[in-house]
Amino acid sequence: MLHTRSLTKRFGAHSAVDAVDLEIRPGTLHAIIGPNGAGKTTLFNLLSGELQPSAGTIVFGDRDVTRLDATSRSQLGMGRSFQRTNVFPKLTAFENVRLAAQSRTGDSFALWRRAASLDGANARAESVLAEFGLLDSRARLAGELAGGDQRLLELAITLATDPVLLLLDEPSQGLSPQDAQRLIDRIGTLSARYTIVLIEHNMPLVMRLAGEITVMNFGRVLARGTPDAIRANADVRAAYLGKHVSP
Repeated sequence: MLHTRSLTKRFGAHSAVDAVDLEIRPGTLHAIIGPNGAGKTTLFNLLSGELQPSAGTIVFGDRDVTRLDATSRSQLGMGRSFQRTNVFPKLTAFENVRLAAQSRTGDSFALWRRAASLDGANARAESVLAEFGLLDSRARLAGELAGGDQRLLELAITLATDPVLLLLDEPSQGLSPQDAQRLIDRIGTLSARYTIVLIEHNMPLVMRLAGEITVMNFGRVLARGTPDAIRANADVRAAYLGKHVSP
């Protein structure tokens, strides 16, 4: 579904991402892990179009998207969440999701139509909110929701755009153990329907959910394989996993 060849991003003399080859197979949950500063988020920003590469290529499906911007990639079916929750805090939960759904209906610039008349977008928003257990909060301002519910709302917004690929950047960051568990359960459910690429420092989450793992270190790919293979890799343990994962 997605692959890169020699993908590189330089900031001056520093290569934050250095000649990365990555392959994401359809129907998999692929985790990207590594220590702080390994280049994971820079890689995500390259995949989603937030940054342009210094060298290399990105192919999504059968299309070269290397020079497309983030909006164009979203229209092609890439959905992205961020380390920091990214919602419109002064709009309701329903309005946040409806705007995302509306972006796919051709009504994005229907400025003189009443929002209540956007039947397709409204129905999609109701459906997605119900799926995430947020329907009872539909009329609440997004900024008033608890942190865990804001994270779920961000995922709901992403799904309302009808993606085929989800890029999730440290979704459990800053959440309580209870909210993190709720999010983990939701991601596990989504993995049955979507191809997911996940950056995450929560190693129990990664080892529980991922079918494939790529490990980065100093901007390069250090290792790739199944969770069992990554656990057993001495280089990975030395660079990152340490005592966090039992052999």
